[in-house]
Amino acid sequence: MSSNSLSLKQLALQKFKRNFWGVFSFYFILLVGFISVFAYLLAPDDSQYANQMHLSIHSKKPGFKVEMLIIPSQLKVNQSALDKVFFGKKNTDTEIPISDYNIEGKTLMYTEYASDGLKGVEKIIQINPGDNLSPYVKSKTFYFGTDKYGRDLLSRVLVGARISFFIGFVAVFISLIIGVFMGSLAGYFGGKVDAVIMWLINVTWSIPTLLLVIAITLALGKGFWQVFIAVGLTMWVEVARVVRGQIMSAKEMQYVTAARALGYNDYRIITKHILPNIMAPVIVISAANFAAAILIESGLSFLGIGAQPPMASWGAMIKDHYNYIILGKPYLAIIPGLCIMSLVMAFMLIGNALRDALDVKG
Repeated sequence: MSSNSLSLKQLALQKFKRNFWGVFSFYFILLVGFISVFAYLLAPDDSQYANQMHLSIHSKKPGFKVEMLIIPSQLKVNQSALDKVFFGKKNTDTEIPISDYNIEGKTLMYTEYASDGLKGVEKIIQINPGDNLSPYVKSKTFYFGTDKYGRDLLSRVLVGARISFFIGFVAVFISLIIGVFMGSLAGYFGGKVDAVIMWLINVTWSIPTLLLVIAITLALGKGFWQVFIAVGLTMWVEVARVVRGQIMSAKEMQYVTAARALGYNDYRIITKHILPNIMAPVIVISAANFAAAILIESGLSFLGIGAQPPMASWGAMIKDHYNYIILGKPYLAIIPGLCIMSLVMAFMLIGNALRDALDVKG
């Protein structure tokens, strides 16, 4: 039995490896996962939420370069290295875009950056004589340009990947726990238990998903984890229906009858015998739910009830800049839109590849 099970797994793995788009999507999702975890190590702006604003250089095109004057803060911030890696640096220094500067003794004279050919304000600060200029003035390149608040768009995209990626995991995890539990009860016991659970499933399914998520979000409050929970609580019905149908057919199989004859209790029969044999369609629907969760979160952020500012989110970035499409700077909304599209497409392609690979009859 174990060798047969192993051979089926190997067959499924071989079929999956032959699917180019499935393998490509798998590695792409791994890449996005790596970026999500280590976003602050990769982002040019490693401040918390990549929220360093420079209003004088707002809405600049990709590849824009500027000299940045960094004035060190006298405040001391106690922050561990681990906290900086995963949650960003608590930056208290002042960054000022400048177009020109000059040093005379202890005096640093600079001209603030001004766009549209205007001349910026000239200011003076005192520095210690003999100091190296590199801690004060640095050249900075914005590879994706800047948003309407002058923040680095590339850094916001990298940090925003964290919300879109992890909401899939949290939402699918919640939907699997509730959906597998409810579907197992309905499919295995049937009768009144099945009728009550199916009534609950039909009522939940009859409510538009976005409206249900909005209601749950408003009840739990606006925030990061509230959105994750709200999306997860709306996606369990599809899992429950699939599990219910699979268990209704599986419980009549001979191995279930043999398990009952051996005196095993219902809990063991469901968890040890039935569920391991019906997980293939559940895995496939979970991949589709990943994509659905990302789209729902993006829609909520676009409506303003998802992740709240200054937290970076792809949906919120589209909301902030969708009107720039007709103002000659469409990339401010197109870049995060392409990120959403590519990640959703990757999950849909890997779902299709898993469906083909786990189809033993095929």
